[in-house]
Amino acid sequence: MASLVIAEHDNASIKPATLNTVTAAAQCGGDVHVLVAGANAAEAAKAAGQIAGVSKVIHADGAHFEHGLAENMAAQVLAIASNYSHILFPATASGKNIAPRVAAKLDVAQISDIIKVDGPKTFERPIYAGNAIATVESSDATMVITVRTTAFDPAAATGGSGAVESASGVADSGKATFLGSEIAKNDRPELTAAKIIVSGGRAMGSSEKFNEVLTPLADKLGAALGASRAAVDAGYAPNDWQVGQTGKIVAPQLYIACGISGAIQHLAGMKDSKVIVAINKDPEAPIFSVADYGLEADLFTAVPELISQL
Repeated sequence: MASLVIAEHDNASIKPATLNTVTAAAQCGGDVHVLVAGANAAEAAKAAGQIAGVSKVIHADGAHFEHGLAENMAAQVLAIASNYSHILFPATASGKNIAPRVAAKLDVAQISDIIKVDGPKTFERPIYAGNAIATVESSDATMVITVRTTAFDPAAATGGSGAVESASGVADSGKATFLGSEIAKNDRPELTAAKIIVSGGRAMGSSEKFNEVLTPLADKLGAALGASRAAVDAGYAPNDWQVGQTGKIVAPQLYIACGISGAIQHLAGMKDSKVIVAINKDPEAPIFSVADYGLEADLFTAVPELISQL
């Protein structure tokens, strides 16, 4: 029995979500192999071989893998799927795009967003926005799994000695073509990988106030900026800052929630943070139920005072 992790990478290096997924794969039992499908991705494959716990890296190279198009990636996974009992993807936009295609073609049930491995065939996953945890047991011969990366510690990026094996890449499916991308450039840490996050909610009142009040605090702490869905919908913050059930799932060392009431959908995306600090003038705000430290105060007064003390 062996597990296959589908690596996320930029053709030169491995993305952090892959490391968490390797940890989950190791807990399933058996050897852990990693598939690196890309264009001129030899460096990424080499990096994957150095991940602790990885015994083999399968490197499939082809120009049509450069941008990780789901149609081509799924076909490559299916070409080697029969060798594995578990196929694991990070529960990212990419993983959630590829995994259902693989599960459908294999005619198996996808096990989504696992947060714990209880055994080779038994997993735990959140349901009802994290208010209940379902224990799922699969009888499928091949398990297709997406992993909530914040629930697993990352495997060490170095210290491994996995052999890199070249594999024949499948042909371009011709079903999709990459036309271009617009990448938002940000000097701050990426939200899902940040150790500290400062988030704002509807109470910020405007995008100007959002930036005026929260940006200096994030600068002081070297933090990423996040937002509730209400703040994003109101136009106070860009969509890729959204934290929550319909946004990004985060688990930083420190999460500072400013003017966020704590709707269940938002809590589902950040309640696994190691330390949660809430600043809200409403003493009944649900955010206080998950906060380690709560400050009942006007954020427009409290945040500048906090910045002055840092």
